[in-house]
Amino acid sequence: MTDRSQVEQLVKELHAARMEGHLERLCAVFAPDARLRIAGSSDGKPIAIDASRIARIRPWLSILVKTFRLSRYQLLSMTIEGAAAAAHWRVDIESKITGIIVPTELVDLIEVRNGQISSQIEFFVPC
Repeated sequence: MTDRSQVEQLVKELHAARMEGHLERLCAVFAPDARLRIAGSSDGKPIAIDASRIARIRPWLSILVKTFRLSRYQLLSMTIEGAAAAAHWRVDIESKITGIIVPTELVDLIEVRNGQISSQIEFFVPC
């Protein structure tokens, strides 16, 4: 069984690694057989990522880190039940390519197994 504080710390580590753009720290929170799904839209265009296993997740995380800079992090709420967490957060996302900054709200649905993320589903929408 996963302790509530461990789940909370793992979610905070995930967000900190995203904010810092630290690929190695980001990959380290995921289990080798994890699944990552991201869904949202930007400029009216849908964006979807679905990858299983860290070998397929890592390239997507690398693209996110290389393409976007996150700032003004606010954790709005977090609910933890057993080994599952739901986190609602807000950031400004800056394209490192265009320089455009978009305030964005995100919701992460996370499942934890053996101290690592086994599943993350992230929904995002510009504010």
